Amino acid sequence: MTQICVPIMVEEHASAIRDATLAAEHGADLVEFRVDVFFEDKEDSTDLLQDRIDRVLALVKASPLPCIVTCRPHWEGGEYYGDDDERVSLYEALGTSEHPPAYIDVELATYTRSANIRQKINLGVNHPKQQRAVSTRLILSTHDFEGRPSDLTRKVLQMQEEPACAVVKVAYRARSIRDNLELFEILRDQTKPTIALGMGDFGIMSRILAPKFGGFLTFASLRDESTTAPGQITIEDLLGLYRFRSIKPSTKIYGIIGWPVKQSMSPLVHNAGFEQIGWDGVYVPMPVEGSYESFKATVLSLIDHEELNFAGASVTIPHKEHLGRFSVEFNPHDEGNTSVLIAGDGPIAQNTLELDGFAGDIPLAETSNTDEQAIYELISHTSANGTPRVLIAGAGGVAEAAARAARARGAKVCLAARTPERAELLIKRINETSHGSGIAIESVKQEQVLCMEFDLYINCTPVGMAGGPDPDGLSIPIPDMPNLSPDTVFFDTVYNPIETPMLKAAKERGYRTIDGVQMFVKQAAAQFEIWTGQAAPEELFDTLVRTKLSN
Repeated sequence: MTQICVPIMVEEHASAIRDATLAAEHGADLVEFRVDVFFEDKEDSTDLLQDRIDRVLALVKASPLPCIVTCRPHWEGGEYYGDDDERVSLYEALGTSEHPPAYIDVELATYTRSANIRQKINLGVNHPKQQRAVSTRLILSTHDFEGRPSDLTRKVLQMQEEPACAVVKVAYRARSIRDNLELFEILRDQTKPTIALGMGDFGIMSRILAPKFGGFLTFASLRDESTTAPGQITIEDLLGLYRFRSIKPSTKIYGIIGWPVKQSMSPLVHNAGFEQIGWDGVYVPMPVEGSYESFKATVLSLIDHEELNFAGASVTIPHKEHLGRFSVEFNPHDEGNTSVLIAGDGPIAQNTLELDGFAGDIPLAETSNTDEQAIYELISHTSANGTPRVLIAGAGGVAEAAARAARARGAKVCLAARTPERAELLIKRINETSHGSGIAIESVKQEQVLCMEFDLYINCTPVGMAGGPDPDGLSIPIPDMPNLSPDTVFFDTVYNPIETPMLKAAKERGYRTIDGVQMFVKQAAAQFEIWTGQAAPEELFDTLVRTKLSN
C-alpha cells in the first residue's frame, strides 16, 4: 500500500509535535521532520553539537507517527547551511538511539561524496553487512528544482544498486504532464521501494496516482501554506477530493485539460460522482500550455501509455477548438493515420474526450460538446413568442456552443465580440459545419448592443470571472441599456462568482437570470454519463459547487 507522508518544517519542538499529531488525525501514515533550520540553530552558535543532536532525538521520540528525518542542504533545495560532518553525525546518532526514526533521507550526492561519509551514515542505518540490528532505513534521494536531470537514469540505477539503500527517491520539477509518464515508468521498473514525484503544477498527477503504479509513498502537506516542495497538495484534498485510498492499478484516469486548471471545480464533482456510484476512476488536473502542438503531444502520450488507462477528459480554455482540430486530424477516414482513431463532429469546438476501446491495436476515441447540450437545455424555457432573438458576447469555444444551441432552438443569433474578425470566422465555421439550413447568424459591434433589443443575452467571455482579466466588468452594458421586457433573460456562463456583476445588474432591474453553475453542472453531468454510462447525481454536483464557491 502506498503510504502518505506529511512533511513538517521544524522550527521548534512543540509546534512540530502538534503538527505531527494533526497529521495522524488526518490519516497520514508517517511524517517527515525537516530539521534543516532546527538542527543548524543559527541563533545560538554556542550550542554544542550534542545539544542539537539531542533536540532532534527528543523530537523523534515524541513523534506520534513513524517518521523520516531529513536535514536538507541548501544546494539541494533545503535550508541547511552548516557542515556536512555535523549533519552526518546526526544521522549516525539517530540510527543508534533508543527511539530511532523509521528512515533517514540522505541525498545521493552527499552519500557518494566520500567513503568516510558513507561509513558514518551506514552506522546509523541497517546496512546488509552490519551484524547488529538497526531499525532505521536509508532513503537515498535526488532532487532537481529546475527540471529533469540529464543523468536521471544513471542516478536511479546508482541508488537501486547501493546495498544500504532501502528506498529510492526521485523528485524533479515537471516541465509538462508528460513528465509524469516517465515517473510512472520509474515506478513500474523499480527493483526496490521507490518514490518518484514531479514538482510543480505539472507534477500533481504523480502525487495523486502513486498508488496506481506502486509508489512507496507520496507527500501531502498539512495545510496550503506549509508545503515543503512546489505542487504538494493537502492531505485533506488527497484523501477526500481525490479518494487516494481507493486508487489501484485498475483505476481509470480522467482529467481536466486546459490552461490554467488549478481552480477548476471539475475534480470536485466528478470524483464525488465516481464515489457515489462506486466507479473505479479518478479525475485529476491536467494542465497543458496553450498551443495545439502541446495539446496534441500530450493527448497522444496519455492515450499511448498502456498502464495509465486514460479513459477520458474534459477540455477547457484554450483547448476546446484544439480538440475539434484533433478530431479531424485523427479521424477514422484518414487511412494514413494509425496513432488513434477519433470520431467527432468536425472542426468545431469540443469539450469532451472519451476513449472507447480499440480497433486492433489502435485506440478508438470520440469527442463531443456537452456545453452545447447544457445550454440547449437551459434556454429551452426562455423562448419568446415567434422567433427568439439571442445576443452572445464572445467568439470562443463557449460562444460557439451557445450559438449552435440557440440556432438549434430556432433563434436569431447575433455575436458581439471584442474582435469582430473572430466573430466572422466563428460564423463562417458554424455555417460550414451545420447540418441542414438555419437562421443566419450575424456579427454586431459591441457599441450596437445598446441600440438593439434581445430576448436572451449570454455572456461567453471571462469578463466578470473571479481571478480573470476583468472581474468587475460587464461584457453586456446593462446599466447603459434602455428598459427591457421583464421576461428578458441574462445568462452568464461564468460560474465563479455565482452572482457575477452581469447577473447582479440584471437582478437589480428585475430581469430573469441563469447562472453559470447551472450550465457547469449540466455539462459535467453529460460528461459523467458519457464516461460511466450512468446518470450523474446532478443535485450533488450543484450542492458541492455552490457550497465551495460560497466559502
